[in-house]
Amino acid sequence: MTTLVVTTSNITAPPVTTEQLLRTLHRLPAGHPDRELLRARAIENNLPLAKRLALHYAGRGERFDDLAQVAALALVRAVDRYSPDRNCPFLAFAVPTILGALKRHFRDTAWGMRVPRSTQELLLDLPAATSHLTQLRGRPPTPAELGDHLGVDVDVLLAAIAAAQVYRLPSLNAPATGTDDADLVDLVGTVDPGYGCVDDRMELGSLVATLPLRERRILTMRFYGEWTQARIAAEIGVSQMHVSRLLSRALTQLRVAFLASAGDPAHPGAKPS
Repeated sequence: MTTLVVTTSNITAPPVTTEQLLRTLHRLPAGHPDRELLRARAIENNLPLAKRLALHYAGRGERFDDLAQVAALALVRAVDRYSPDRNCPFLAFAVPTILGALKRHFRDTAWGMRVPRSTQELLLDLPAATSHLTQLRGRPPTPAELGDHLGVDVDVLLAAIAAAQVYRLPSLNAPATGTDDADLVDLVGTVDPGYGCVDDRMELGSLVATLPLRERRILTMRFYGEWTQARIAAEIGVSQMHVSRLLSRALTQLRVAFLASAGDPAHPGAKPS
């Protein structure tokens, strides 16, 4: 982790981490002159990280300056929302926060219609995967090879590529084809509120896929098979207490990652209103 030296009117310290900076900040009373300096140092210390994360999404139809600004603002929010009392490394909190902001930027500004979040993120990962496999094999990869590399079925990949056709569609204020006085917006219906639930479920499914195989299996048995913890313990050969710990850890990891991706504006413990 990158370190820096903080020297203020009342603080002279050896090199410290971002966690130590923010822990010191939280211990100072409101209005203390060193609070803003510590906050600024924490932000400055991690701006290169924000820029690197923004660079990962460069060349995909959005200006890099805009992406860098989105990442920097997300970093500021991460610094302000980080709680040292949670004993969570700052990067473990900041990186999902910044990536979530970048993905929402693409989702909210670059798509001509509502496309599932998992589909949009798959398309964001597609250029890097294509480049990697092309260099590895000396030729463009086939859809099957891309799907295998990205961990999705070929049909899912092809559907995502087809969905890319709605990226950057013409403005809704443009005249509708075949009419004299109507704009495209006049022909648009309302959005079914159920789409939001589908989007969240697809997002959660992609997060579950990142868990280790054993945790995925336990979650499936517990919540889809409705197995008791005792039955799960007997099936996989561990104690019921260990199953309980594995479930708790997996659910906590999913909750933190989901809320970070959702971009909770207040704190990482509740979804945005």
